[in-house]
Amino acid sequence: MSCRISELVLNCNDPELLAKFWSAVLGYVELDRDEGAIEIGPPDRGFGGLQPTIILSPSNNPRTGRLPLHIDVNPVDRDQAAELERLLALGARPADVGQTGDEHWHVLQDPEGNEFCLLHRQLPFLD
Repeated sequence: MSCRISELVLNCNDPELLAKFWSAVLGYVELDRDEGAIEIGPPDRGFGGLQPTIILSPSNNPRTGRLPLHIDVNPVDRDQAAELERLLALGARPADVGQTGDEHWHVLQDPEGNEFCLLHRQLPFLD
């Protein structure tokens, strides 16, 4: 027997802002709201599908330093360069975590400064 990831919870200052950002990045939709938290996930799949949902949970606790966990994303319908342009237009910002410049990925930050990586390999779209 084993487990699988069903939800990722991200504590944040502005769940509305991050729900909008991550929904646009991932093609997710709002699934639920509960006590200020917003759950987003794949359209027509919701909780329990192949991809985990994300819960953006309001928190007033200031974050110090880098998060011990970050999200990696891959383009599904365009190359990495075009996807990088799209993510930057959505509000992502480049992040410097000590890269050499020879990496095949881009380190970015979401609108609240949470780091994530845009990887090079294009993956198939899950429908």
